[in-house]
Amino acid sequence: MDRSKLYRRFRTLLIANRGEIACRVIRTARAMGLRTVAVYSEADRDAMHVALADEAVLLGPARARDSYLNVERLIEAARKTGAEAVHPGYGFLSENAEFARACFDAGLVFVGPTAGMMTAMGSKSGSKELMEKAGVPLVPGYHGEAQDDATLSKAAEKIGFPILVKASAGGGGRGMRIVRSADELGAAIVSAKREAKAAFGDDRMLIEKYVDNPRHIEVQVIGDSHGNLLSLFERECTLQRRHQKVIEEAPSPTLNAAQRETVCAAARKAAGAVNYVGAGTIEFVSDGKDVFFIEMNTRLQVEHPVTELITGIDLVEWQLRVAFGEALPLKQNEIKLNGHAVEARVYAENPTKNFMPSVGRISTWRLPTETGGLRIDAGYREGDTVSPYYDAMLAKMIAWAPTRDVAIERLNRGLEESDVRGIVTNIPFLSALMTHPKLRTNAIDTGFIERELAVLTQAAPAPGELELCAAVAAVINEEQQTARAQANSPWQTFGWQPVGRRQRNFAFRVGHGAEQKITLNYGSGLSTLVIGERELAFAIASREGGFHLTLDGVKSSVAAVIDGHELYLRTRNGRFDLHWVDPFGGESEEHVGEDKIAAPLPGTVVAVLAEEGATLEKGAPILTLEVMKMEQTLRAPYAGLLKSIKCKVGDIVQEGIELAVVEPAGE
Repeated sequence: MDRSKLYRRFRTLLIANRGEIACRVIRTARAMGLRTVAVYSEADRDAMHVALADEAVLLGPARARDSYLNVERLIEAARKTGAEAVHPGYGFLSENAEFARACFDAGLVFVGPTAGMMTAMGSKSGSKELMEKAGVPLVPGYHGEAQDDATLSKAAEKIGFPILVKASAGGGGRGMRIVRSADELGAAIVSAKREAKAAFGDDRMLIEKYVDNPRHIEVQVIGDSHGNLLSLFERECTLQRRHQKVIEEAPSPTLNAAQRETVCAAARKAAGAVNYVGAGTIEFVSDGKDVFFIEMNTRLQVEHPVTELITGIDLVEWQLRVAFGEALPLKQNEIKLNGHAVEARVYAENPTKNFMPSVGRISTWRLPTETGGLRIDAGYREGDTVSPYYDAMLAKMIAWAPTRDVAIERLNRGLEESDVRGIVTNIPFLSALMTHPKLRTNAIDTGFIERELAVLTQAAPAPGELELCAAVAAVINEEQQTARAQANSPWQTFGWQPVGRRQRNFAFRVGHGAEQKITLNYGSGLSTLVIGERELAFAIASREGGFHLTLDGVKSSVAAVIDGHELYLRTRNGRFDLHWVDPFGGESEEHVGEDKIAAPLPGTVVAVLAEEGATLEKGAPILTLEVMKMEQTLRAPYAGLLKSIKCKVGDIVQEGIELAVVEPAGE
């Protein structure tokens, strides 16, 4: 193959992706003087990556297979805009050898490995065979071509339960199931294959021995077309849920210097087996004693920023320089490890409801300034809409510090100072995770989040005296802001009265709880708040995103968002959602029972698991939806009779649509 066609200098780069990674690539490409082209679906017309690029091309409808996964339309977009190169990001077609080959055939530089390297290492099955020949230690498993049920069942029995069934072409936990007994195997394979086919267009499976209490360690590698291949230290990605990484850090706090050199040498050996060119990651699982190769990701990883922060290397810049045909600028002994970095993935999801994705318009987007070792890679802004069609990641927050303890503290401070409204996010969950004592002492494994989920998703504390006073202050502050917009209004100054003092009563509640009352006294002299028998001197001063609240001489910073009568407050005690009870009445609320079997989000019905007329136990599976590329199983809310199913496989259903009716036992 002509190397000049594979690697050459270019001026215009098309980014075949969306969201945070598209924005990330655009920023580095622009800093290098390149012209950038974004692509987008109909759902992403107003997306952040579209606004950042020099040009943007509409690919098609919202569904990924009609837009971001459509190779022909991507190649045509490059042709229309004069793009000479394509960066695939991660996810979508980033590890698709056919796409890499199509780019080459169209005369485009593909910023990544060749199709041949991708085929050899991108397939979990194929890469294991290659590693076996190269002498790299493997987890016991089956990675053959035969995919019939009998072969897979026989392999599972031979390996011994528990096992891991996983998509050969997969990643991000999609198409992956833990199977602990032979009885579970058939259903797990069917479900994993279906999810893998939807996410990657490939339903081939492999089977591995499931390592109990495992740790996930991976090594960043990068090679150039001149035969140079480097490792850039390792990352610890043990904190996961649904086999998807949540927190990543570099270097691994589990390894000592000798173990670090051993695993990095094994990673270079693995990548060297195919003379790898481009950025990639060699992933290992550890049982606490030994480290086993599990797969190679032939692309940039979501967690690459932690490696960048401990090495001072911009990996996207190095990817682009390799694509130019340049040699890597450093040798292995010139890459130095400096400090510690930790990353948290911010998702639009509800951890208290089994991490159900959240969709809607982002009404408030307040993240801290990127200073003091804090970095934020975001793909969304205030006003953007999170759709149900794609991965739910909004941003990544990364902190660097000289030591691990300080990096964790910096990251947690950044999370605590973040306020995103209009959708539900996992930010409070991430903060609970960062403050968990076992994370601080590194006493974790990949099952840690599932075991500690009840602790990590504890309900917010009830609002106390500070929060009730802050709720009053939020209402007053909002009224002041409105008054200031009206020229010459005497109400611009809080507490202004022509004479005497006045009293104003407020009532707030959390959810459907009891009302909590508070009285404001204002006018001439000090303003005070009365809660029960206590009276507190009270003053407020506006600031961006909230106000300073002074109670009896103690000043606190409060973040606040008001949407009608709904109040969001962040105080030193945490985050609080309160309802301001309408002082003039007229409160009307729709009570929706939790027994309604309805679509939690827009999605596609992919399986019906029970028959009409069946007698169900509480929790019995009824049907499965595919939502945001993940499967969600809806279950019976109580024991009873499945009276009707109101959908069929293949139906695209909207949020809130009733899908089945269960008649409670005894009725």
